[in-house]
Amino acid sequence: MPNQNKNKIAVIEDDEDDYLIIKDYITDIEGKSFTVDWFQDYNSAIQAIKNKEYHLYFVDYFLGHKTGLDLLDAAAELNCDEPIILLTGLGNKAIDIKAMERGATDYLVKNDLSTEKLERSIRYALERSKFLKELKAREVKYRTLFESSKDAVFITDDQLNFSEVNDAAVELLGYSENELVGRNLREFISEHHLNGRLKPLNEKSSVEDNEIKIINNNNETRECLLSLAPQRQADDETFVVHGIIHDITKIKKAEIANLQAEKLAANERLIRMLAHEIRNPLNNIILSIEQLLPLEKDEFQKSFMDIIQRNSLRINNIITELLNLAKPSDLIILEHSLQDIMDESISRTADRIKLQNIHVKKHYPSHPAILRADKEKLIIVFTNIIINAIEAMNTNGLLNISITESEEGYEVCIKDNGKGFTNEYQSRLFEPFFTMKKNGMGLGLTVAYSILQSHNAKIKAQSKENEGTEFQVSFKKN
Repeated sequence: MPNQNKNKIAVIEDDEDDYLIIKDYITDIEGKSFTVDWFQDYNSAIQAIKNKEYHLYFVDYFLGHKTGLDLLDAAAELNCDEPIILLTGLGNKAIDIKAMERGATDYLVKNDLSTEKLERSIRYALERSKFLKELKAREVKYRTLFESSKDAVFITDDQLNFSEVNDAAVELLGYSENELVGRNLREFISEHHLNGRLKPLNEKSSVEDNEIKIINNNNETRECLLSLAPQRQADDETFVVHGIIHDITKIKKAEIANLQAEKLAANERLIRMLAHEIRNPLNNIILSIEQLLPLEKDEFQKSFMDIIQRNSLRINNIITELLNLAKPSDLIILEHSLQDIMDESISRTADRIKLQNIHVKKHYPSHPAILRADKEKLIIVFTNIIINAIEAMNTNGLLNISITESEEGYEVCIKDNGKGFTNEYQSRLFEPFFTMKKNGMGLGLTVAYSILQSHNAKIKAQSKENEGTEFQVSFKKN
């Protein structure tokens, strides 16, 4: 790079007399200090440009077999950012136009040169060069931000048709850059959010962190934040829209998981407190009944005593079950096959499956899906889910059970074609005592969720009313 403390000028001229005249003019410029070097031929000039030694170049139009226009082309190929001023013996408008088209900063006729004219030309060229370099640096900086951003960044027209997208947008939407250009942003936003939250834009309106659902080319739904900022163009007749889509799907899932964990922790504290408060008077009732039972009494009294004892013991068992839920027992972690765990779970529900004539379809990998887990605990999980599926179906229902493998781990899907449920129940599925059954306690899925948490596994459910429910349980590979 040229020394920034003193401006260095290269004069590329095959006539030494012309070089000396130009040098004298430059030397006479007041208040400035320049180093002026002479390059007599095209090849030496190209080498100087390659070495990036000079701040400015004066180039004669005639350079032997080459011309100044040839040198302008070569300089462009070499990414020369320094200004080049073309010199010629006679004024020629056609050459002037060609020089400017090929990147010349100025065009001067030798016969008209003077110290004042060269001073103005040099000053203008250096100032313009400095401005263009700053502009280019800013462009590179913002282009880097645009291209390297982890958020989807894009530019659209006033109708939200894509004109430019970054790599993150390509990944989020599932189409190549060429496929996205010309398509409309609204195509990727779910109808609910499109109608309610994305109003027509004008140059004075903007959108900031609107929550939307993006549906991409793989039919995946992503939770996102959308920001749009319209900007009027230089022609003052149209405007473009700068947009950012921030994918918050993982954040949303983490929030739901944290909320569920907080709910479980609060319920566990409540369970322990209630169990303590209930069990003390209950123990007194049970002890009293045990004292009264041996005494003589008629059949009528005895039947009531039996009812009291039986239900007291049932309440005591429920409290024990609740306390076990609040304080899970230690896990016995060994290597097991997921196929074996699923088959055992199906076996334990075989009577129910047979009574309701449920058809079970299994889809397993050809090789064992080995997992480090507490086998008995996971059997409880899958048994509870399968029982729920059976109870949600009428006779002759279809139960699909599959195990799939990916690089990250294994996923178990249990899908029924039962009555399903609406979205309003989705967030409450794993809460203690929440149930949609008439005689259910609402603990089965809560126990399943707690066990899966202890295995660092995840569970989610998807359901449509009258179409069925699918539970997906994901395990990471060991």
